[in-house]
Amino acid sequence: MRLSVHAAGLVSLLAGLTNAIEVDFSSDDSVKQAASTVAFGLLKYYTGNNTGDVPGNLPDPYFWWEAGAMFGTLVDYWFYTGDSTYNDVTMQAMQHQAGEDSDFMPQNQTRTEGNDDQGFWAMAAMSAAENNFPNPPADQPQWLALAQAVFNEYVTRWDPQTCGGGMRWQIFTFNNGFSYKNSISNGCFFNIASRLARYTGNQTYADWAEKVWDWMTEVKFIDDDFNIYDGAGVDQNCVDINKAQWTYNAGIFLQGTAMMYNYTDGNSTWKTRLDGLVNRTVNFFFDDGIVVERPCESFNLCDFDQQSFKGYLMRWMASASQMAPYTFETLMLLVQSSAAAAAQQCSGSPPAPAYKGPAGTACGFKWTAKANFDGLAGVGEQMSALSALQYTLVKKQAIKAPVTADTGGTSVGNVNAGRPVEDYMPSIPMITTGEKVAAGFLTTAIAFSVAGASFFVMKE
Repeated sequence: MRLSVHAAGLVSLLAGLTNAIEVDFSSDDSVKQAASTVAFGLLKYYTGNNTGDVPGNLPDPYFWWEAGAMFGTLVDYWFYTGDSTYNDVTMQAMQHQAGEDSDFMPQNQTRTEGNDDQGFWAMAAMSAAENNFPNPPADQPQWLALAQAVFNEYVTRWDPQTCGGGMRWQIFTFNNGFSYKNSISNGCFFNIASRLARYTGNQTYADWAEKVWDWMTEVKFIDDDFNIYDGAGVDQNCVDINKAQWTYNAGIFLQGTAMMYNYTDGNSTWKTRLDGLVNRTVNFFFDDGIVVERPCESFNLCDFDQQSFKGYLMRWMASASQMAPYTFETLMLLVQSSAAAAAQQCSGSPPAPAYKGPAGTACGFKWTAKANFDGLAGVGEQMSALSALQYTLVKKQAIKAPVTADTGGTSVGNVNAGRPVEDYMPSIPMITTGEKVAAGFLTTAIAFSVAGASFFVMKE
């Protein structure tokens, strides 16, 4: 993971400041217009639809997982605004990155792919199923089946041999981070399982959601006060916990827990868990009603990944408020106040390539700075502001709510989708007898060459 060196001071000096995007939050049309402006600036970063580029990929310095997060945001953008401008590019990207085996493990990413990377694309597909996003052609990977494929592969990666369970951060042993188990990877598992349970009604998914939750609390990645910590190494049996608390870890479990509350018709155990997460999220991550990325924001140390996290919290808070309507006033009040601050930050005019959208519409990162543009601009900042704006369109008694298979969902599933991780391991071809003989001749030749060179050196 690369550190983001945005050179905030320099960019701030170069960025011309104009009036922030104006939004009347009492008017859905005004919110939609503001979201459209921010979405236009976001898509200016995307190059995957350019000739010769790879559909679904963002350019450096952005990693593959963030592209999946972006397209998940655009699925919701269509759902809440009704604007289909970006549907074709979203369809193209998600279908291409589904990969050869329809599981979001494409050849261009598999060797370095982590469980969390795969999960963000799967959650985008799950959103497409829940939102009745236009279905792909029948001979192409379907949204529900894609999410099921990733779930099935997660099951095969559950690792009870270390720390009593949980998934590792990385999929393959040869990647840095394989010895680390973290909340975001297991959060992806929990989130997808809970949403599949609600969408399909299949208890197996719910059982796995419960299992992930239980493990998270057993190893104290979720503590008694509902703090959610980053993770720990398996070499010390997950006891030496990295206690950084990120907005996206809180959010991913918040949404999943609300899904389980909804799926279980308000089960008291899940309500207690949801109440705990809501209270801790509200009390820890907000300053005067505005979301803050605690581990890095005040120190100006948030990297490119971390600059996108708060947008996911906005998404999952809004979703939780629909799945558990009693939380609506608490959660959506904070989404709305954060969105108002984010809109004020959308006032920058950094020079290209930092921003290629219209002048005065680049969105900054530090929403607590309000109209004082902080000089930061990028995919994470623009996507987070878009998220905050569009999720204010969520209503308590929404007619348009995420569907299930029984309430109008049309996406086709496949309970047997996915492949075991062993199928993706690089294979070493068998060495033939001829190749062994050739190698022997080559070794002998090299040996004679070295010996000859040594003779001439010694002779001189």
